[in-house]
Amino acid sequence: MNDHEDHDHGSELGEMQLRVRALETILIEKRYVDPAALDEIVETFQTRIGPRIGGRIVARAWSDPDFKRRLLEDATAAVNAEGHASPVGSHLIAVENTPGVHNMVVCTLCSCYPWEVLGLPPVWYKSAPYRSRAVRNPKGVLADFGVTLPPDTAIRVWDSTAETRFIVLPMRPAGTDRFSEDQLAALVTRDSMIGTGVALQPEDVAQ
Repeated sequence: MNDHEDHDHGSELGEMQLRVRALETILIEKRYVDPAALDEIVETFQTRIGPRIGGRIVARAWSDPDFKRRLLEDATAAVNAEGHASPVGSHLIAVENTPGVHNMVVCTLCSCYPWEVLGLPPVWYKSAPYRSRAVRNPKGVLADFGVTLPPDTAIRVWDSTAETRFIVLPMRPAGTDRFSEDQLAALVTRDSMIGTGVALQPEDVAQ
């Protein structure tokens, strides 16, 4: 776990949104970008290239002990060996949730995020309140997301940087011993791979 210091780095989310919107408007007006193509790119990273790839990685780790071992030893090599369209850089680290330890990821300086496996970062991940509270009061942040852990569970907060990104391997839900990898992947949420959530229960997903 990394030590944390107070930093005043990066712009507030509102300003960032304005900058992105202004840039998008200029590119569209000058016909450098087709709005439909832009929407397709965003949709791809939000729903296809991103969280679904991460979900399949987690499902594979749940069902294949050898892959899980390789993922925890060298996540970059293990993920890239799966042959996904967007290879991850040499900085991806997988951290495993257990009954005694819950991991959560934050980027205190900006919004570094493993988009190759998780897609586009959610708005709240880039916000200053999340970045600061996740370090100072991780249990309170988890409560905000509806996650209540046993009192004796340790919470580890990992700080992403441009050189080091993280993916959380959530605990496998009970009652899934006979699930296929596709069924397991459906239980994996983006938030569970950030650590602000847990995997869905079987009854929460239509099989």
